[in-house]
Amino acid sequence: MRIFVIGAGAWGTALAQAAAFAGHAVTLVGRDAAAAAQINSEHRLPRYLGDIALDAGLMAQTDFAGLEDADAVLMVVPAQATRATLGALGGDILAAKPVILCAKGLEAGSNDRQSQILAEMAPKAEPFVLSGPSFAHDVAAGKPTAVTLAGPDAARAEEIAALLASDCFRPYASGDIAGVEMCGALKNVYALGAGAIEGAGLGLSARSAFLARAFAEMGRMIVALGGSEATLAGLAGIGDLALSCTSDASRNYRFGVALGQGRTVEAIRASGMGLAEGLFTAPVAKAVAEVEGIDAPLIEAVEMLISGRARIEAIVPMLMRRPLKREG
Repeated sequence: MRIFVIGAGAWGTALAQAAAFAGHAVTLVGRDAAAAAQINSEHRLPRYLGDIALDAGLMAQTDFAGLEDADAVLMVVPAQATRATLGALGGDILAAKPVILCAKGLEAGSNDRQSQILAEMAPKAEPFVLSGPSFAHDVAAGKPTAVTLAGPDAARAEEIAALLASDCFRPYASGDIAGVEMCGALKNVYALGAGAIEGAGLGLSARSAFLARAFAEMGRMIVALGGSEATLAGLAGIGDLALSCTSDASRNYRFGVALGQGRTVEAIRASGMGLAEGLFTAPVAKAVAEVEGIDAPLIEAVEMLISGRARIEAIVPMLMRRPLKREG
């Protein structure tokens, strides 16, 4: 089958590699002509993936030529760029095609999940969501990775999951698009908070407590927004949350560490650390929680930290002095 992957950063290239490992002809679309040429001639992308060798069947280009013939499309642009990218494509070219959304984040301004953006911009496309504990370097290097692939129903998701399955990449099917999307978006917010705890030197006990309460809070958010509580116990839920909140390989976690050390968002971004999706998702998640009447003190705390409204030294006592309650 012919797979198109739109977005040639680290994650997009890694997923293109995964599709190639599964035996497909893969076209990777990016904006950088030099990077595309390097992928095609040298089969590597050192800017993002070091010396990892890319499959010879993976071809890169800078336009959408041939997209109409693709059997499936993976959208791997940043969450805030999904709408613009779909607008550039035009909805008709994606009609009746499986479109697998791989960005983890809520859109600023609209508060939309990625599948809601797709439904608006390309209503005839067939929506799927890929999420779970997975770092680009691991996937590209062929290290064993398992993820969740959600679709309109679990049976159809199983069919699409089978397209990407290989000896090193195992997708588990789900029919809970909303729950899987919310898990992927919210774990970035919590990773910022967990990193801030580390950066402030508050200890492993504090980070573990934060992780447990984040899991409970994420459950409240997911259920209130139409997702399944069962998704929390899966790869997209606790799997991705645990990885992102404990690993230096997580950009959101590293960004949080810098915040906990007292640096501002502007200073961290100026240092070249790169995009942390949680920065965009935190205020959106806070707004959604307020509209839905969901108790989400950790999301609010992270939003306060990144907005500069409070430093972590003030936020921690605020959380610790909340009214005592039964666990749950």
